Amino acid sequence: MTSFATHFSLLTIALLSFSCLSANQNLRPFVLPIGKDPTTNLFYTSVGVGTPRHNFNVAIDLGGSLLWYDCDNHYNSSSYRPVPCNSKICPNDAGCSGCIDSPIKAGCTNDTCGANIINPLVEAIFHGDTGEDVLFISNTILSGLLSGCTNSDVFSVDELLKGFPKTIKGILGLARTQFALPSQLSLSHHLPRKFSLCLPSSNKKGLGSLFLGGEPNSQSSSKILLQTTRLIVNPVSTALIYSKWDASYEYFIAVKSIKVGGEVLSFKPSLLSIDKKGYGGTKISTTKPFTVLHSSIYKPLVRGFVKKAADRKIKQVGAVAPFGACFDLSTIGRTGTGLDVPTIDLVLQEENVEWKIYGGNSMVLVKKNVACLGFVDGGKEAMTSVVIGGSQLQDNLLVFDLDSSKLSFSSSLLLHQARCSHFTA
Repeated sequence: MTSFATHFSLLTIALLSFSCLSANQNLRPFVLPIGKDPTTNLFYTSVGVGTPRHNFNVAIDLGGSLLWYDCDNHYNSSSYRPVPCNSKICPNDAGCSGCIDSPIKAGCTNDTCGANIINPLVEAIFHGDTGEDVLFISNTILSGLLSGCTNSDVFSVDELLKGFPKTIKGILGLARTQFALPSQLSLSHHLPRKFSLCLPSSNKKGLGSLFLGGEPNSQSSSKILLQTTRLIVNPVSTALIYSKWDASYEYFIAVKSIKVGGEVLSFKPSLLSIDKKGYGGTKISTTKPFTVLHSSIYKPLVRGFVKKAADRKIKQVGAVAPFGACFDLSTIGRTGTGLDVPTIDLVLQEENVEWKIYGGNSMVLVKKNVACLGFVDGGKEAMTSVVIGGSQLQDNLLVFDLDSSKLSFSSSLLLHQARCSHFTA
């Protein structure tokens, strides 16, 4: 199997011409390959940082506020410049950093603008430095971009990177914040404040792509019909650290109802709306491996799916944690979009706009002969009622347009005999 590093090298060679363009001329998106870790189901890419260049695998987080990486004792960079604490670009929400009883180096400097380093997998917050360094993206050398640098020698790598595969050393945040790469590249390279995401189902079937500052070229996506829905803002932050005046910088969409096999589920409709305290609604996450539902939505979803599956003579078997409905694989047929099971439709606020979830996204193979419905129960106290997770996003093209506050989506690319690996810049 071709390695992730080889795919990355081939991609950067193909995009080498980018480095010859000036900032004003470079209106094509920067493209990064996306891999999937088979153990954790996390999606990741690789970026180069510093002088000399250090390559970091970083997890892709739609809810992440910035790019951060672990600058431990194996990392040093002559081009690293800490942002002073009194700088105009320092948001001051993480205070000032100092370096006590340690050598001065990247991630350990005095009077430096602090950075809130968040590990979303264990919902933990760490302190780091905000710094400016050289970044290598699509083999283009970019200067003047800000990122968070924190030292696992201080916190211990077991805490800072808990839940991550050993090869992943940080987060590439894509949230609606000033330090997220889409916003920074928009200012520095006059690109649209837009990014596109296409997550692979596995590395064996080809890598996916992240397009920063645009979307796939029209030739590679011309046959894909995209639907569009409005991105909405939760007035109350859903981040781990925030002030009571902060709105959420994560990505929410307005789901009106949910159907299984064409039949609308019965549950309290207000769960799909966001209340004054920020509870409810639907957001999209790349760090949750499976869609998480409020118990009051999860239970009718499972009941409805089991009933529709039984109508198709699909045999139910014992549940396998964390899933609540599992089936005998030998009783399930196959289609071009995966296992032949009832579709799950997210009915959106716009007329005739639905996000259809087919078997290739709804089902998870947990044993040789057992497939489970890939949705999990988030409990009765869940702040967000529906969190669409990675399994339901893979092999779907998503285009986030931050200027118009819209999301365009394809539903399963398998409908068009395509995968995320087919797209180019």
